[in-house]
Amino acid sequence: MSSLSKKDRLKVLVAAFLGWMFAGVIMSIMIPATRPAIQEFLSADTSTNAIQLLEQSAESWFSWYLVAFFLGAALGGAVLGSVGDRYGRVKAMGISILCYSCFTGLSYFASSPEQLLVLRFIACMGIGGMWPSGVALVAESWPDVSRPILAGLIGTAANVGFLILGILMLSNPITSESWRWVLLLGTTPLILGIWVLLSVPESPRWKSEKENPKTGEKKSSLGEVFRPPLLRLTLVGIFLGTIPLLGGWASGQRLVPWAGRIAEANDLPQLQAMTQTIWAIGAVIGSLAGGWIASRMGRRASYFAVSLLSLGLSLYVFIYSNPTAGTFLPAVFGVGLISTIFFGWLPYFLPELFPTRVRATGAGVSFNFGRILSAVAVLSTAFLINVFQGDIAKMGAATSLVYALGMVIVIFIPKESHLEE
Repeated sequence: MSSLSKKDRLKVLVAAFLGWMFAGVIMSIMIPATRPAIQEFLSADTSTNAIQLLEQSAESWFSWYLVAFFLGAALGGAVLGSVGDRYGRVKAMGISILCYSCFTGLSYFASSPEQLLVLRFIACMGIGGMWPSGVALVAESWPDVSRPILAGLIGTAANVGFLILGILMLSNPITSESWRWVLLLGTTPLILGIWVLLSVPESPRWKSEKENPKTGEKKSSLGEVFRPPLLRLTLVGIFLGTIPLLGGWASGQRLVPWAGRIAEANDLPQLQAMTQTIWAIGAVIGSLAGGWIASRMGRRASYFAVSLLSLGLSLYVFIYSNPTAGTFLPAVFGVGLISTIFFGWLPYFLPELFPTRVRATGAGVSFNFGRILSAVAVLSTAFLINVFQGDIAKMGAATSLVYALGMVIVIFIPKESHLEE
């Protein structure tokens, strides 16, 4: 098996980092933009009753856009992860970047919440496809480099995207009159996608596997990861991916729209952008350290500790603080710092669960099928919108309880690794 030159390996790392960084921008777009978008779509009715209904309507659509993200990314992870195993990591990664760029740009022309929902779903298929192929390509192209460092770099990339959007929002507030600019921002990775397809080298391990298949080895397929002996590993991976996804998106990501609502009521135009930026700064640090923490503490101990701390911090910020309190932004930083350690932990651990022939498929299924469970959970808790009358703090506190499950699932984490096969 030939190895890549240093220049080619750097290309791989840069492509994977930027691809997942821009995916982070796309992921975060609807967090601050949902409420302004719904305000524009419903702007014809300015009655008091309509304004009151806006609060519940915006929160309801926020949940639906989360569902579109979860399900679109899950489908994209499965389909494009399989493409990565069959036709190459680079092809799948380039297609994924072009997908999320093009359909985010098309969302600029949406004239209703329903149109935005459909385009959001398709764009998120590209987000789901980017992660498994990028992680597999980096892991296989840099086999002799510290995996905790590489896992941290990939894990933090998306949060750098969150931070970029937050900084841009400081000088360009997202309002009902000016929110579509973030959708145009989402088209910028088109050039990156083309460059990936034309210039980034393929994984030498994947090429060797395709050129010299082992005798009697099954052809890579989505079905294989759902059959013994890999089925148990796949199920463990799915649940390990679900906890941080559901906790982070259904709970932690409510902090930004919560701050946006309070900012609008109290004439604090920078509060929403500051919340996004402070959370993202913590997230960049936390996800960068995730792989290192997993390697130092051990997989089980680190996952348990991060689950416990994420639960405590989330409950504190939603129950004992609020966006106008002096404790809010420090608490937001803490939530971003701790809850995103998972996203450095996952790229460190998930690839080693599976053999090379199904690594991108297995990692994609594990990470992105957790989104299906998250989507079901978001839909099943939609009644909270009515029960709590759109009170984001109460909904955030309720959904943060998912972290308690993370302290239980650790007992199923296996010790063996397939990465050194």
